[in-house]
Amino acid sequence: MFYHLFYEYFDVNIFKYITFRGFYALLTAFFISLVLGPYVINRLKVFQNKEGGYVRQDTPDWHQMKKYTPTMGGVLILLSVTLTSLIWCRLDNIYVWLLIFTFLLFGFIGFLDDYKKVKDKKGLSSKAKFLMQLVVASGISIILYLYPKFNTVLYFPFFKNLHFDLGIFYLFLMIFIIVGTSNAVNLTDGLDGLAIGPSLISISTFAFFAYISGNFVLSKYLIVPYVEGSGEITVFLMALLGGGLGFLWFNSFPAEMFMGDAGALSIGAVLGLSSIITKQELVLAIVGGVFVVETLSVIAQVTYYRFTGGKRLFKMAPIHHHFELHGIPEPKIVVRVWIISLLLSIIALSTLKIR
Repeated sequence: MFYHLFYEYFDVNIFKYITFRGFYALLTAFFISLVLGPYVINRLKVFQNKEGGYVRQDTPDWHQMKKYTPTMGGVLILLSVTLTSLIWCRLDNIYVWLLIFTFLLFGFIGFLDDYKKVKDKKGLSSKAKFLMQLVVASGISIILYLYPKFNTVLYFPFFKNLHFDLGIFYLFLMIFIIVGTSNAVNLTDGLDGLAIGPSLISISTFAFFAYISGNFVLSKYLIVPYVEGSGEITVFLMALLGGGLGFLWFNSFPAEMFMGDAGALSIGAVLGLSSIITKQELVLAIVGGVFVVETLSVIAQVTYYRFTGGKRLFKMAPIHHHFELHGIPEPKIVVRVWIISLLLSIIALSTLKIR
């Protein structure tokens, strides 16, 4: 909004700079989260206590003490980031709008699931939730696929000239990435600060990639696919970073609220779509390695259980609960996961120079 309001009135207009708007988007979203946080926590606490509390079923027994900690805290992220994006982003950019709609629609799906979990302890059925995700991801992917300035080429990190045009099959890849990343982040959201930490690191990494891919000179120098207009999503991602930091203020151990599906599904979907827009789809598997491992641990647990007639590969899945049951304190698990995520981000960024 500010870009459009002030662009015509100054010879030297700082609002035209992505970096300026990005940093202030971060600060704005963070400030909004801090201001609204206590109010959101109180409202959610009243609602959840009225309904008898809620705790996820796939957790160790001692998580029952978190029964009355408000879930649906992702609403705080949705509010702060959406409002901030409308203030600081260029609103004539298709990528920004695709991210906003993806963010809100996946957030709405998550909110419905969270609400039903608190009300009747069941939530949406897995089939219904997956179908809703599939519909939204398909719609977003089709729009992007039909956009004339966007291509269907898949680029491989670490290799200068290794890429393939997938054509119509790229459409299915986009859907898989958006839905898959959304659910992967959701699976990781099981401990105080566990999911939001790697999410913020991944968001920061893709904000950097977005700035480079949207800059013709930098993308050419670093041999990164140039995507016209993609630099603007840096501002949105910085807003998400700020909103996420504000949420972490209240979600750090011991958590005052949880993000729930409303936050996890929306953040995951945005990460997936950001990797697609910046043409860094395979880099997502590196920087989001924690989410990949968490998801694979669940798949491995279920598969092993079925093939062995009831035996378990891990004490509990996702794998962070396995470590909990081994006696590792929750804060230590969380910090170690953050460290791993940071190292994975460094490896992902190294793809810019290792060709």
